[in-house]
Amino acid sequence: MGPDPLADARYAGYRRKLIEEIRARGVDDLEILQLFDRVQRHIFLPDGVQPRAYEDAPVPIGFSQTASQPSLQAHYLSILQPTPDDVVLEIGTGCGFLTALLCLMADRVYSVERIRELSQRARRALDEFGVKNAALLVGDGTIGWKKYAPFDVIVVSAASPSVPQALVDQLSDGGRMLIPVGARDVQELMLVQKTGFAVTQEPVGGAVTFVPLLGRFAWTEGKG
Repeated sequence: MGPDPLADARYAGYRRKLIEEIRARGVDDLEILQLFDRVQRHIFLPDGVQPRAYEDAPVPIGFSQTASQPSLQAHYLSILQPTPDDVVLEIGTGCGFLTALLCLMADRVYSVERIRELSQRARRALDEFGVKNAALLVGDGTIGWKKYAPFDVIVVSAASPSVPQALVDQLSDGGRMLIPVGARDVQELMLVQKTGFAVTQEPVGGAVTFVPLLGRFAWTEGKG
């Protein structure tokens, strides 16, 4: 069916304004900025928050989850720089907006979401947008998706107390992962890179706040 062209036209000006805000926050990669113009964020959000689709702010999507701040997602992409040959693992499908961006940059995207309703909603939005190279799984993101490993890029959109070894193990030689690491209330982005048997972890950027990554190798629900 595809996105509604009338709705898209209605939001076009807001989308251009968002792109300028992303640029003002330090992301000036033209390819990434064009992706934020191309992907209509409103179709990935619940009806009640669609008017907020082009705010540069986190937006609630239900189930105590949020769609991340767009400029932060742009920052993710600028650090990881997915290429057309890359196979990507995304932990935390959420609304599917970042999934769509990744699909336009990479060869294949495998995305894991622990909340079934969010995964199903994201699948519908991705289908509406016309994405063909995304596979979605409902499950524990902290254990990754071993069947399709290794991955050139791993994107984690929830905060972990440490870097799950299972995800490190699924990085390819030359692979890179970006994950928020720290306490439940504040974290820093950690860039993890693998070269041969060597693995490095480097903090990038300032403090961030993400919803907790729940699962076997991260936080346990209700416990800190």
